[in-house]
Amino acid sequence: MTDDENGWALALGPGGPVGTAWLIGLAAGLRKAGVEPTDAGVVVGTSAGAIAGAAITTGRDLAALAELPPPSEPPAPVDGSVMARVFEVGGTPGLEPDEARRRIGRLALDAAAPPAERHRASMRYLVGTDAWPDTRLLITGVDAVSGEPVLWEASSGVPLTLAVAASSAAPGFCEPVPIGGRRYMDGAFTGWSDAELVKGAGPLVVVEPMPRGGGGDVRIVPDERALEAFGPNLGDRSRWAQVYREGVRQAPEAAERIAAALGARR
Repeated sequence: MTDDENGWALALGPGGPVGTAWLIGLAAGLRKAGVEPTDAGVVVGTSAGAIAGAAITTGRDLAALAELPPPSEPPAPVDGSVMARVFEVGGTPGLEPDEARRRIGRLALDAAAPPAERHRASMRYLVGTDAWPDTRLLITGVDAVSGEPVLWEASSGVPLTLAVAASSAAPGFCEPVPIGGRRYMDGAFTGWSDAELVKGAGPLVVVEPMPRGGGGDVRIVPDERALEAFGPNLGDRSRWAQVYREGVRQAPEAAERIAAALGARR
């Protein structure tokens, strides 16, 4: 979907708040190790990856995100059973992808989830700006009613934190986010492959907090120690600082792999 010629592409995948912390920590560590993520000609962000991608490309001080500030209000109640039903839908044999997305959208729309504006307020803190970056940033989402996948970028005319909030609006954890009279949910359900989104952009580096398998010239995932820090609940914000540090720890080895792959292709 893009024909950028600026060297390489970076795709950042989903993984909830815990995965977001790992992605941001990894990016901070990559910079220290001499690999600048914004050198990529195009960055694709999905869900947690949309949050991290926006923070990285807009110049947010990643060290300032090593810990989250104390919450200003009690945590909003979350219905974790919604995601269990989502996974059931996704695993239905023979179900067409479009229909699967529509069914997941109905679950998201019907769920008693925290309000979209509260979620966007969190995105404003993490991203820091509504201005899209100079680096080409692509953010994925799904229309919760039609099931149609959508791709936002600077030319879409959508404020950055609104696109990020929609891309990370997981069913049951946040209401679908209204944009232009439509309501959108988590980009993890688009069904698009990273390679499809960045076709023609050069070598592809895929970073996935939730390993989905395959794809990319370099694929970076949490190691065993990092996964231990993640814990069983990807929504557990109390683990943020610990998981951020695990991302930083993994960065030097990841930087070596990225540099080797990019050097080999140039």
